[in-house]
Amino acid sequence: MSQVVRNLLIAVLIATTVGLLSSTAYPQDTAAPETAKPTPAEAPRPISDEDIQLLRKDIRAQRKQLIAVNLPLTPTEAEKFWPVYEQYISELVSMNNRKYALIKQFVQTGGVLTEGEAESSVQQWVSIDQSVAALRQKYIPLFRKVLTAKNEALFYQLDRRVQLMIDLQLMALIPMVEP
Repeated sequence: MSQVVRNLLIAVLIATTVGLLSSTAYPQDTAAPETAKPTPAEAPRPISDEDIQLLRKDIRAQRKQLIAVNLPLTPTEAEKFWPVYEQYISELVSMNNRKYALIKQFVQTGGVLTEGEAESSVQQWVSIDQSVAALRQKYIPLFRKVLTAKNEALFYQLDRRVQLMIDLQLMALIPMVEP
C-alpha cells in the first residue's frame, strides 16, 4: 500500500473515531429530567432511501478505487480478478440491503426501541455479520484461482479495512439505543 493512501486511510479513520468519541464519550446524567430530550432542531435528519442509495454508490466506487490503487495486478490478473470482485460485491450489496434497512430503522426511531425491537435488532446485526463472514469464506477459493496467495491476502486486508471504515462511519449515523 502506498504511503500516501495509508496516511489517507489513517486520517479518515482517526477523524471518524474522534467524531464518534466526541458524540458518545460523555454519558448523559441519569438524573436528568425526561424533558432533557433533544429539541427538533438538534434531532438528526431522517435518512431517505435516496440518501442511502447515493451513499452506497459512493462507497462502492471508493472501495473499488482503493482496491485498484493498492492491489498490484498484471493486466492478465486484472482481467480475471475484476469479474470475480464484481460478483463478490454484488452478493455483498444484497446482504448490505438488510444492514441499511436496519440503520434506517434506528435513525427513524431515534434509538427508542421496545424490548422486542431491541432483541430483534441484535439478532439481525449478528445475522448480517455472519452472512458477510460466510461470503468472505465462500470467495477465498474463487479469489485464490485468480490471485497469488500474497495478493489474495492483501485483497482481504484491504477489503476488511475499507469495510471497517465504512462501518465506523455508518455507526456514527445511528443513534444509541435509549436504555
